[in-house]
Amino acid sequence: MLTRKNKLLLFKLLSLFSVVRGYNILMITLAQYLASIYILSPDLPLREVVFDINLFLIVTASALAIAGGYIINNFYDAEKDLINKPTKSMLDRLVSQRFKLTTYFILNFLAAVAASYISFRAVFFFSAYIFGIWLYSHKLKRIPFIGNLVSASLAIAPFFVVFVYYANFQTVIFVHALFLFLLILAREMIKDLENMAGDMAQNYKTIPIIYGVRISKLIIGSLIVMTLIPSLLLINTFDVGYMYLFFFACILLLGLFIILLWKASGKKHYVWLHNILKFIIVAGVFSILLIDVDLVLNRIL
Repeated sequence: MLTRKNKLLLFKLLSLFSVVRGYNILMITLAQYLASIYILSPDLPLREVVFDINLFLIVTASALAIAGGYIINNFYDAEKDLINKPTKSMLDRLVSQRFKLTTYFILNFLAAVAASYISFRAVFFFSAYIFGIWLYSHKLKRIPFIGNLVSASLAIAPFFVVFVYYANFQTVIFVHALFLFLLILAREMIKDLENMAGDMAQNYKTIPIIYGVRISKLIIGSLIVMTLIPSLLLINTFDVGYMYLFFFACILLLGLFIILLWKASGKKHYVWLHNILKFIIVAGVFSILLIDVDLVLNRIL
């Protein structure tokens, strides 16, 4: 039986996990490793990739910096989230703002330490990445479209650093990155529709607030249509193994998404649309395994 003190500690740990969105960080970590194994270094022995200390430090520094980013974003959005996400906000408030800031600085310091074991360039990259997250949370997210572009760019940056580490400049990697970037950008703009009430209360200048819901839907729809280009290229031009099934399914699901987008008229609908894009992104992580289902077995030795 847990005591009252232990229950409070448990709730605070859950609150901190909610603030740093631990589930997202786990998915990003998994995606970095799968991309490294299947896409960026397909010719290296599996053991060499999995037990590469530099890759481990890159992934660790990424996770720490991203966790810190979620904390500082939560810090600046505390009032807005009371309106947009009241239930989550109540859980997040179990941890004080002072403790969040202390944790933020500790996580960023540890990220820099991890990067320092790799190279000076890694320290520079992660320092710039941490600064970029802070600048976005503090200023840029209030600027229409620029904030969305920066947010999507920051989201794919952890994959960029792994890509540079392996120095693999094949066209197929850029096509994968374009597909992911367009999906994330569309998702960021759906979040603007979803969070209009809190954004208006906090004087955020997002696209749906300035230009209206219809214009916002047109831009999102255009981004979704643009994902057809990398999807069809990955199906018809490049060898992605059985992952082509994922891109076929995406085309069908994104077609349904556009229909639902035009019919959407309230926050509940936008939450569903947000979850559809989130599902596609998460499914895409696991679909990397379809590039070669025998690859892991063949590379163990």
